[in-house]
Amino acid sequence: MSSAEYIDAPALAVVTGLRHGFFTRRGGVSEGPWAALNCSLSGQDDRERVRENRRRAADALGLPAAALHGLNQVHGIAVAEVDQAGWREGEGPRADAMVTRRPGIALGIVTADCAPVLFAEPEAGVIGAAHAGWRGAVDGVIEATIEAMERLGARRARMLAAIGPCIGQASYEVGPDLREAVLARDPADARHFGPGQREDRWQFDLAGYCAARLRAAGLAMVETADTDTLANEERFFSHRRRTLAGGGPIGHQLSAISITV
Repeated sequence: MSSAEYIDAPALAVVTGLRHGFFTRRGGVSEGPWAALNCSLSGQDDRERVRENRRRAADALGLPAAALHGLNQVHGIAVAEVDQAGWREGEGPRADAMVTRRPGIALGIVTADCAPVLFAEPEAGVIGAAHAGWRGAVDGVIEATIEAMERLGARRARMLAAIGPCIGQASYEVGPDLREAVLARDPADARHFGPGQREDRWQFDLAGYCAARLRAAGLAMVETADTDTLANEERFFSHRRRTLAGGGPIGHQLSAISITV
């Protein structure tokens, strides 16, 4: 039995034939700064420990380790389709989202403050997963994922989306460059910024911003986990927390979704 801990989204949890999880850092075998369920293959952690962590996560979803597909994430908007061929562990394309209509495949993304977004269109049997940092979200990774699902036969009016644990607004102080990039696309998005603790700084609501983009796209349902990765060190890795502490190695938590029928 897997010991990997995960959080589920109520809207996705009730869908027949759908399995998903926003995994925490609990229940793995990694040690030190990667303790314990670090699922990133691209870091400095022992590769065999990461493979065991990923196996435990796949097992929690009732799937073999080989079913879990990941990406070489680059903070862009490219979307990859996992077709019948798929790809081997660690050989995923350079992209930040995936879609599939292939049963038995788990789409997995890793994050450490960025927003993981899981998508499902149950009637068409199409799922998606996206890594949405602020840059990818602004540039359109969410909409690109929706469009890729539509190419597989999904309809956005039937899509469900869940945003998993990410850095919370109270923890996410940003400077003028980020704010200007967001407002250059739509000045109305100023509503996602609160006053910062310092002059010329703001608190950015990444999850709220992603949710607004999803709702504007016309999805049937959008859910957001009210969980701040930076504020909960016991359960989540956090890039910003690591930066504030002076740097060093870091782990990443996994979010994954699969269709079984």
